[in-house]
Amino acid sequence: MPTSHQLGFRILPAPPRLPAALVERFRGLASANLADAMGRNHFMDPEIRQRSGLSLCGLALTVYARPGDNLMVHKALQLVQPGDIVVVNAGDNRNGAVFGGMMCEVAVAAKAGGIIVDGAIRDVSDIQALRFPAYSRTVSIGSCDKDGPGEINVPISCGGTVVMPGDIVVGDADGIAVVPHDHAAEVIELVAKVMEYEKKRIAEIRGGNPWFPAIDATLKAKGIIE
Repeated sequence: MPTSHQLGFRILPAPPRLPAALVERFRGLASANLADAMGRNHFMDPEIRQRSGLSLCGLALTVYARPGDNLMVHKALQLVQPGDIVVVNAGDNRNGAVFGGMMCEVAVAAKAGGIIVDGAIRDVSDIQALRFPAYSRTVSIGSCDKDGPGEINVPISCGGTVVMPGDIVVGDADGIAVVPHDHAAEVIELVAKVMEYEKKRIAEIRGGNPWFPAIDATLKAKGIIE
C-alpha cells in the first residue's frame, strides 16, 4: 500500500511481528507482575482506566492523532490484524472522543483485540455490550473531526510511557503494562520468576510465617528498632 512520508501525516509499515506463540504466553498475566519484572517500569499511569471490564493482550498498532481528530484511528481499524491493540495518543484532548459505539462495531468486525486511548472515548454502554476491551483516560460525549493530520505505526507516548509499534500491551483491572518488542522473550522469563517468588511467599504466609523478614532488617539497618 502506498504510504505518505510527510512528517506529521504518515502511515508507516508495521514492524516484523513477534511470534504468535510468544505473544500468547503473556495472555492472562497480571499487569502488576509484568511491571515488577520490568524493574517497576514500562506501565501506563493509573488514569488510563478499564471501561468495559475486560482484559486485553496483543501487539500495539500505534496512532498519533491531532487533538480533536480521529481520521487516523479510523484508518488504523482498516489496518489492524486480528488480536492487535490500537493504542492512541489523542494529543492531550480529553473532550473529543476518538472512539465510540459505531467504531467499536468496526473494531469487532476487524477482530481487533482492544483499544487504549490517552484521551476520550464514548458510548461506553455500547462498547460493554459488544464485549470489547477498551481503556481510556476519560469519557466524553464530544465527537471529533475526520480530517487529520496524524500518524500510524510511529513511537507514541500513552499514559506517560513509550509505546512502539509491535510492543506487547497487557491490560487488566489494575492497569496496562507495555512490554518492549525487543525484550519480550526476556520479560516472559523474568515474570515467571516473579510469579514463582509470589507462590513461594504465599505458601510461607499460609504455613504460619506471615512476616516479611526484610522489613525488620531494613528498620534495624536504619536504627529504628534494635
